[in-house]
Amino acid sequence: MNRTIKNVALAVSALILLFFLLFVINQTAQVVELASHLSPAAGTIVLWFLLVLYAAFVMATVVFFLRLPKPLQPPESEAEPRFSLYLAALRKRLVVNPRLRGYDLTDRAGIEKALEHLGRECDIIIRDTASAVFVSTAISQSGRLDTVFVLMAHLRMLWRIARVYAQRPALRDLLNLYANVAATAFVAGEIDDAEISEQIEPVLTSALGAVSLSVPGIQAIASLVVTSILTGATNAFFTLRVGIIARRYCGTLVIPDRQALRRSATAEAAKLLGSIVKSGTARISKALWDASKGKVGSAFSGLTGFACDAKDSLFELLKPKKNER
Repeated sequence: MNRTIKNVALAVSALILLFFLLFVINQTAQVVELASHLSPAAGTIVLWFLLVLYAAFVMATVVFFLRLPKPLQPPESEAEPRFSLYLAALRKRLVVNPRLRGYDLTDRAGIEKALEHLGRECDIIIRDTASAVFVSTAISQSGRLDTVFVLMAHLRMLWRIARVYAQRPALRDLLNLYANVAATAFVAGEIDDAEISEQIEPVLTSALGAVSLSVPGIQAIASLVVTSILTGATNAFFTLRVGIIARRYCGTLVIPDRQALRRSATAEAAKLLGSIVKSGTARISKALWDASKGKVGSAFSGLTGFACDAKDSLFELLKPKKNER
């Protein structure tokens, strides 16, 4: 599975790089042609200047990437000889974390307590992101817009989680985290697993059962709320799942088993989803109910004005004229 992911990523990267090179060549040819209209020498100078500039940019990028620190990769088990080395490297990273002032990191127990503290801070980030995703995707009712928003929310959430554990995460650490989370949550996760529907169904059933009470007497708005809850709850559930997987990857001492991690993250996300759906449903129902009351109030105001005008016109017609008297 990992080899397949790497091959697909390499193919997509190569295709993007090819299109970028074609774009650069096209733009360079246009600039050189524009300079050649002034004089042939100017076109040659501009061409060599751009080639040197491109070469310097490529070399600087390669040197910058090679000088990046290696990602802090945990061992597969505690029995490996490099487990003690990993603990020492992790201790150096946690010591400079301002969130862990006052924590004793001299032994393994202290390191585990520090990781639990960071995990609780990540839970706040995960819940806030999931709540924002629930409300935003429930209101937008746009598939393409929802996809872009959820993707950006996930990327930003993973970056914030990485910053909690490492104040300035290296590029390789971020890429490693993104790859592991994607492979666990989506590629190897089989999103349509039966356990997902089993975990999320009770939450949605209780939430949808309260819709009729939250919006009484208005069938169309109730149907809209049901659709909104289904969309928002699904996106919020996967946001919680992705965040929990990322938190456990960052706070682990050994490489976790992906299948066990996926199942535990699914169960934990379902537990957190209840409060998010409850608060989000209340906000959406209240907003729709207030909007519907405003529309109904405007309609009644219009009918009242029309009735007053009709009454005045009727009285005017029935009013006897002076000549008839």
